[in-house]
Amino acid sequence: MQILGIDVGGSGIKGAPVDIKTGELLEERIRIKTPKQGEPEPIAEVARQIAQSFNWKGPIGIGFPAPIKGGVTMMAANVSEKWVGMNADALFSMITGCECTLINDADAAGLAEMTFGAGRGQPGTVIMITLGTGIGTAIFHRGQLLPNTEFGHLEIDGLDAEYRSSALARERDKLSWKKYAKRFNKYLKTMENLFWPDLFIVGGGISKDSQKFLPLLTIETPVVPAQLLNGAGIVGAALGALRK
Repeated sequence: MQILGIDVGGSGIKGAPVDIKTGELLEERIRIKTPKQGEPEPIAEVARQIAQSFNWKGPIGIGFPAPIKGGVTMMAANVSEKWVGMNADALFSMITGCECTLINDADAAGLAEMTFGAGRGQPGTVIMITLGTGIGTAIFHRGQLLPNTEFGHLEIDGLDAEYRSSALARERDKLSWKKYAKRFNKYLKTMENLFWPDLFIVGGGISKDSQKFLPLLTIETPVVPAQLLNGAGIVGAALGALRK
């Protein structure tokens, strides 16, 4: 079975058809810059453009940076406040002309890694952390997802964790990898003390540079890069469409 996966991020929107049995992207992904202000109809229009570029008529799974309950976006992080309380499944379905199912973007990346990547077959508690414009989290226990966790917004030193420890924060503050690793380690240590996980998986665009900062971490819990790298969001979005 094939499903079109679309990953909505604060800076870019990416999509490709996915073979949900293997996790393989069936065509080269398309990336379009996220519209300024991140408002609903312009973002949905980008999804339509991506679907059209693949001449897509089937189901679409969409990873989105917000908690999703019954297709409704419950808050807005790094996108317009106009998303709050919106039936986003209905909006995307109307504009694309395809059946669309939304899932939290970090949950999507986590599903991909637990199914096809670094979390496959892992027992106990696994926490997926996506580093990009913000910080996304997905928590799994014995392979079961606890949906819509938002631990990128933990308060650390009086600030949202993602303000200091996201990939955007590293670029904004012009941090060396050593200094960034120190910040990220503090965030992971906080999560470790809360959940005592068996494994952390780090994804998002920064995961391609994981060898530059993961070896500098000092926490006890093993930390590994996402095997699907930045493609996890697309694959997981497609998998999320099966959970409707």
